[in-house]
Amino acid sequence: MSEKDDARDAILNIHPGAGGKESEDWAFMLFRMYKRWVDQNNFEMTILNYQDGDENGLKDVSLEIKGINVYGNLKSEGGVHRLVRISPFDTNSRRHTSFASVFVFPVIDDDIDIVIEDKDLKIDTYRASGAGGQHVNKTDSAVRITHLPSGIVCQCQNQRSQLKNKNIAIKILKSKLYELKIKENKEEKDKLNDLKKDISWGSQIRSYVFHPYQMVKDHRTKYETSNINNILDGNINEFIRKYLLFNTENK
Repeated sequence: MSEKDDARDAILNIHPGAGGKESEDWAFMLFRMYKRWVDQNNFEMTILNYQDGDENGLKDVSLEIKGINVYGNLKSEGGVHRLVRISPFDTNSRRHTSFASVFVFPVIDDDIDIVIEDKDLKIDTYRASGAGGQHVNKTDSAVRITHLPSGIVCQCQNQRSQLKNKNIAIKILKSKLYELKIKENKEEKDKLNDLKKDISWGSQIRSYVFHPYQMVKDHRTKYETSNINNILDGNINEFIRKYLLFNTENK
């Protein structure tokens, strides 16, 4: 926990890959895993934005997680998570592979100057969908903000007030822009050496396999366990610890 942002709170975003309800269900399973991890470690979690899947699972969720060294721990989770299982949605009981992306950003304080100019923003309002009550669904309270120079898109529809949704979307945008700035600085310093290219292969960081055997394996550290249900119940601290040690050794 020696990097300057490690002590910060974090915004964690989960987004399903291609594959419809298969990947949307997998995204929800990851959401449940991180929620249980938060509870087990006595952190605080606020749902900033949540979009239900078309039939099940979720399309997108953004969480703000508060506690000691939350970002320092959760930065190990950023990347593509892969699930292999016999699909509960396939009547022929075939094996399916699903992907979901996890993004982790540090929550920045007001003392960090991230300049966002109005001319760089495209702001759309629309009617919220899914759960949220009649009031939410009857008004154009949902907000989608596109940062034109970077192409980053942030949205929020959880609050009844359009202004509150806009403020939350701006908060998420600032964290994403800050993380982007940090990554650009790192790339300028080391020009992405061969080790980093190998680690980031396909951005796939971890596989969760239910069939034909049970295993969770981190592709960066090579750490693995056969107790997949324990991991999906939020017990991921050993994976986090192995990554932090690996990251320290390979700096």
